[in-house]
Amino acid sequence: MPKHVKIFTMTEELSYVLITPYSLKKSRTGGIISRLLSRTGLDLVGGRMFAPGDELVSAYAAGIPADPDPRHRATQELLREYVMREFSPLSDGARRRVLLLVFRGIDAVKKTRDAVGHIVHQRTMGETIRDTYGDYITDEAGEIRYFEPAALTPPDAATAQRDLRLWAKFSSIDGGILKSVVSYPEGANVQETLVLIKPDNFRFPNARPGGVIDLFSRAGMNIVGFKVHRMSVAQAEAFYGPVLEVLQEIYKEQTGIRARLACERELGFPLTEGLQKELGSLLGPIAGAAHWESLIQFMAGRRPSECPAKSKDEPGSEKCVAIIYQGPDAVDKIRAVLGPTDPSKAPPGSIRREFGQSVMINAAHASDSADNAAREMQILRIEDDSCASAIREFYQA
Repeated sequence: MPKHVKIFTMTEELSYVLITPYSLKKSRTGGIISRLLSRTGLDLVGGRMFAPGDELVSAYAAGIPADPDPRHRATQELLREYVMREFSPLSDGARRRVLLLVFRGIDAVKKTRDAVGHIVHQRTMGETIRDTYGDYITDEAGEIRYFEPAALTPPDAATAQRDLRLWAKFSSIDGGILKSVVSYPEGANVQETLVLIKPDNFRFPNARPGGVIDLFSRAGMNIVGFKVHRMSVAQAEAFYGPVLEVLQEIYKEQTGIRARLACERELGFPLTEGLQKELGSLLGPIAGAAHWESLIQFMAGRRPSECPAKSKDEPGSEKCVAIIYQGPDAVDKIRAVLGPTDPSKAPPGSIRREFGQSVMINAAHASDSADNAAREMQILRIEDDSCASAIREFYQA
């Protein structure tokens, strides 16, 4: 190879986007995530809810005026002041909610920066996240009357690394499931419920995950937990364990009918209804178990019968997003927006009618009771800080 030929290698980066307290309060989370996933093509590798304390806010704000482009320095100063004002705890000690999203890929910082955009009051065409969800309003004299950036993202890879290390450092202190951050009317039946944005939404970079979250926002609940998760086979078996017996019972009737028709077609003589029931009783549980294994494979990437015991606890190949919603009667309200298991029977406007394909590939899961929500969260170890782990593993520290 000639000496003058240069070899350029493209390396992956981590970047982040912080969704502001106001964007969370106004349920703009889904729309922002849709833009990020569909426009950047990056891999969402982490997500975590934070209720930042004074120390984290001060440390993060101190590093904000880092954009090397002098044209953006004034805006960076506005952002620093905004973070100090809007991220800090209230005077009564109440905390605000912030969502940290971590992305990985080639040119990750530039891609997230381009998707978020610079916030200027002259352009409002909706091209970037800040065009759509941010505000920069001035009076005739040019004085700023209102400023809302919607989301924050780093200007360069060095800043991204510094900031991500900072948020990872405070992740166990200020992050996690924010059960006591949002206040509700006295006497309200406040519940937490689990939602899983299923793997069919992550087959390729697209707006679907954000679209599902956007529809869930119609329930009027608050996001208090967020985790990018790869379910192990063992977790999937425990999570869907109660479904196995139900499927085995359901499949008895339809398997008996299909077996009877197949036998009559092949043998050339009719079978009695009694024999049909016997065939269903014999083959239905087998068919139900096979469907259950397909469900585990869909969620974790492997069938239990084909997975060695030593590998069952390893993270699976399929990605989902676990979200904890909180609010009055959260379980019923979230499930009403989700719709029934079969998308063909779901009402118009429901998530499964809009995004579901089949009984198994139906966009999302939501807990059907407060007790099951607690059980499912425990199985998924929802409190585990996979976001900070992803950051530390990438930077090897």
